Amino acid sequence: MTVQEAIEYINAHTWSQWKLGLSRTEDLLRLLGDPQKRLRFVHVAGSNGKGSTCAMIERILREAGYRTGFYPSPYIEDFRERIQVCGEYIPEDALARITARVRDLAETMEDHPTQFELITAIGMVWFAEQKCDLVVLEVGLGGTFDSTNVIDAPEAAVITRIGLEHTEYLGSTLAEIAGNKCGIIKPGSDVICYENEPEVMEVVRRTCGEKGCPLHIARFSRVELLSRSLEGQEFRFLPEPVPEMQMDHGGSGLESEESSARSAAQEPPFRLALTGEYQLHNAATALTVVEALRGRGFDIPQEAVRRGLALVTWPARFEVLTRSPLFILDGGHNPQCAEALAESLHTYLPGKKIFFLLGMLRDKDYGAVIDLLLPFAAGFVCLTPDSPRALPAEELAQVLTERGIPARACGTPREGIRLALAQVQAQELPVVAFGSLYMAGAIRQAYREEIRMRKDDRRALATQRRRALTDRERAEKNEKICQNLSGLPELMRARTVFTYAASWDEADPGMLIRTLAEEGRTICYPACGEAGHMDAVIPDAGDPLAWRTGPFGIREPDPARAQPVDPASIDVVLVPCVVFDRQGGRCGHGAGYYDRYLAKLPPEIPKILLAFDAQEADEVVMERTDIPMDLAVTESSVYRFGTRRVRLSRKAEGTF
Repeated sequence: MTVQEAIEYINAHTWSQWKLGLSRTEDLLRLLGDPQKRLRFVHVAGSNGKGSTCAMIERILREAGYRTGFYPSPYIEDFRERIQVCGEYIPEDALARITARVRDLAETMEDHPTQFELITAIGMVWFAEQKCDLVVLEVGLGGTFDSTNVIDAPEAAVITRIGLEHTEYLGSTLAEIAGNKCGIIKPGSDVICYENEPEVMEVVRRTCGEKGCPLHIARFSRVELLSRSLEGQEFRFLPEPVPEMQMDHGGSGLESEESSARSAAQEPPFRLALTGEYQLHNAATALTVVEALRGRGFDIPQEAVRRGLALVTWPARFEVLTRSPLFILDGGHNPQCAEALAESLHTYLPGKKIFFLLGMLRDKDYGAVIDLLLPFAAGFVCLTPDSPRALPAEELAQVLTERGIPARACGTPREGIRLALAQVQAQELPVVAFGSLYMAGAIRQAYREEIRMRKDDRRALATQRRRALTDRERAEKNEKICQNLSGLPELMRARTVFTYAASWDEADPGMLIRTLAEEGRTICYPACGEAGHMDAVIPDAGDPLAWRTGPFGIREPDPARAQPVDPASIDVVLVPCVVFDRQGGRCGHGAGYYDRYLAKLPPEIPKILLAFDAQEADEVVMERTDIPMDLAVTESSVYRFGTRRVRLSRKAEGTF
């Protein structure tokens, strides 16, 4: 069986065949030797925020050194996203091999498993084969009868935000839906619950009481926001308030609470890479899960928590694909998601009109979604999501037009993206793609192709201009660049300078670097490895073999003959480029070495771009992973950038 045959087999048994009950999954797993019995779980159910909360928990556990399994749903671009170990998708050969085994057993069953049940079984086999320490398991639909609920009591049963959804299956009221979600709660588990509506919390408390499970409420009041921008959010997570009954003994409880608050205020704040206030709610849930797991004996250092939140990624949740033009992808698909999107737009883009790229499923309340988005809308481009339940783009455009908003239907995501970008170019409006996770993957892929094409065009033009310089012109300009650079206070006070060895046609700081070395500064250079990995190293000045030709024909130190440098010790970074703009945008050769390395550095370290005037473009398309520069130095000018971040207020300002 090939991987394509495996995926086709799984998809042949669609979700529409779903029927109440766990018997099919239990029977299939029994035939497979009950791999789930060899695993421990964090089981997560809810209507909204499940995926983001799971992603935070998984990344924190991974940073703490645990071998993690992750079972999110649905996937965005690659089917294999649904089964991950330590952030790596299940390999194609493993997916094909395990699917063939599962198929042979499933075909013997009188009641054939559904698509989701097959995937669940495949995931359990892979997680057991990989000897995962903890599996973060996201419920597909509901809780009680979801195929993931075949597991024994999880270490933590997590309930995220609950809203009205799938009422034909889960119930017509919040209480009924909550009861279904609470089906994942089993005796022996700790229960962590998002601070939901009172009627939901009543169901959760009652279920915990019946099952004898301790309940931990993820209180949003514990989150103290310090700053936020489209780059991420900075916050503190305050101690849980001491219950009143514990504060009646000579004031000791109050003193303890005040001491804990002071201790929390002295710790470095958390930085969350995900944007949106709702992600702070989800972070509170994830951090409460961490507290519960620690109480069960899991070793999760605070530094691992800090790294996990800073490094977590979750596609299609108010995801900034590019900063310029500002293009945001949100896979939200119901009125609750539209409310969260509206809140984020109001917070991060106050007063801005938005051009929407919209696609919806017919069985969603698309009328309520449209009502929530209309106050922000400058116009719409409509698409048809890749789903048999999709609302046709033409029909959606007609609904919008009847409400007085310009709307056009497009046949493909690439066409829709180009039309949206053409509409907003003159007005510099943001574009937000929204409405369905079934559309999000296609948008991401098409937009990446579009941006790659635009970057290649700018690279080609800037490279042509740079190479048109004569040797004499280049030498004169390099001397002026070094003069402009030498006067910068960021460089004057630096003790450790991360620079580069210029190729023949790049802006060359070598003249100044030799002077800095003579003054006793520590000079380090990049050494490039495989898969975009870069390190800062100090070459041995007395070793004639200390330098080599790197992967791209660029002169660099041989890391085997050089001393590695701790990124935290670097005081300033000099960065080459192919093209730049006057907003801090930079574009290299496209391999991403610098962007990956710069992301590791403390944010306060100045990043100074060096280039010739000829390399300037009117605009460089900046993707989410592209690191903006703090300064740019050319032969004629020094540019200082305020970075492409959207600040809230003086109270919320901070440095990432």
